[in-house]
Amino acid sequence: MRKIYRSTKEKQLSGVLGGLSEKYKIDVSILRILTVVSGFFTGGVTWLIYILAAVVMPTDKEID
Repeated sequence: MRKIYRSTKEKQLSGVLGGLSEKYKIDVSILRILTVVSGFFTGGVTWLIYILAAVVMPTDKEID
């Protein structure tokens, strides 16, 4: 089972969505759009979860 990690290749801010896109084989652009849109609908809770994930998740180089 592959772990979830922050990507150093598909990175805009911290690589959280890039890592998720590599794990689940989803286009990273779709995840970025969904994150921005859901952030507005949840009152910013999605963005807080993103920041927490950026702090907690290891990078792909740390798990190799």
